[in-house]
Amino acid sequence: MGESISITHSDKQLISNLAEKIVRHGMAIPAILFLEMGKYLSFFGAQLMIFFGPIITVFIPFHSYYKIAELLEDRKNVEFLLVQIEQLEEMRKK
Repeated sequence: MGESISITHSDKQLISNLAEKIVRHGMAIPAILFLEMGKYLSFFGAQLMIFFGPIITVFIPFHSYYKIAELLEDRKNVEFLLVQIEQLEEMRKK
């Protein structure tokens, strides 16, 4: 848990794309609340995503879903996602 995994540019882009989809669908506020509440349990949340993966990947591409689940294990990536959602929501309001 003490290891810091560096995030690549493509990983940041994947998280940014997720943030864009969340804001586009009007889910920014619920997503921010959920992520803030579960930020300190990010590893368990990511494991829950993996558990539900077989059901959810029927509707969305499985590769990006599991990559996002892997990225969200790290609390820093959850914080990056939160910042992206907040910035996009602020831009949308203007």
